[in-house]
Amino acid sequence: MVISIASQKGGTGKTTTSIALAAGLAHKGKKVLLIDIDSQANSSKVLIHHYTNIDKDQTLYSTILLRQPLAIHPSTVANLDIVPSHILLSNTDVELTTAIDHREERLKRELDTVKKNYDYVFIDCPPALSWLTVNAFTVSDKVIIVVYPGYFELDSIKQISKTLVDVRTYFNPTLELMGYLFTLSDPTLNTSTSLQIMRQTYTDQVMKTVIPRNTDIRDAHFNRQDIFSFNPQAKSALAYDKLIHELFFPPEEPV
Repeated sequence: MVISIASQKGGTGKTTTSIALAAGLAHKGKKVLLIDIDSQANSSKVLIHHYTNIDKDQTLYSTILLRQPLAIHPSTVANLDIVPSHILLSNTDVELTTAIDHREERLKRELDTVKKNYDYVFIDCPPALSWLTVNAFTVSDKVIIVVYPGYFELDSIKQISKTLVDVRTYFNPTLELMGYLFTLSDPTLNTSTSLQIMRQTYTDQVMKTVIPRNTDIRDAHFNRQDIFSFNPQAKSALAYDKLIHELFFPPEEPV
């Protein structure tokens, strides 16, 4: 299963969610691949300790810009591999806008050759509706949209949802919305109101698990660790573990 983790804006917990889901499933013995298609490369910096020594040709840059096979690296987590990103991916839209090949399929062509080796593939999308995001959606089975408290953030769902519809129409008719994930939750009126609006508007498309704002996440990433390796009893670790069970290990329906 290939799952994109997406958000139209930065700072929503998109990369945190990508790392947590990928690492959490790896800790449970699943074979996982994380593709970092965000030019900020934050997933790569957390999960590859020698990231600064990796040449751009050993990153996703070589696949998207040079049409080479995926550059897969082992991460610091057992069972978890990663295709790192590179800052030069920020130039992708300029090239892909004028490309004459199937520009939306550059990632798909290479991922299709290796995805059978993994139980799950996660794609950490850029915080923008770009050709990189279209590449991610074109190869994905499902998309998780990450949302955090605030009026403008909720309003941006409409725009990213339109991109989903467009990708279904032109490139990937079987693409499904896995759901909306509410992150960075705290005990404030603004958060409570935002979550209430989400649940009223999108009902069962909003995931039951809510991810709390938690400093352990920041500390884990500062130490270049996933949250489960850093502190498995942290509030955010417990929340992401609950989310993993909600999405991938749901209780059996009663007969």
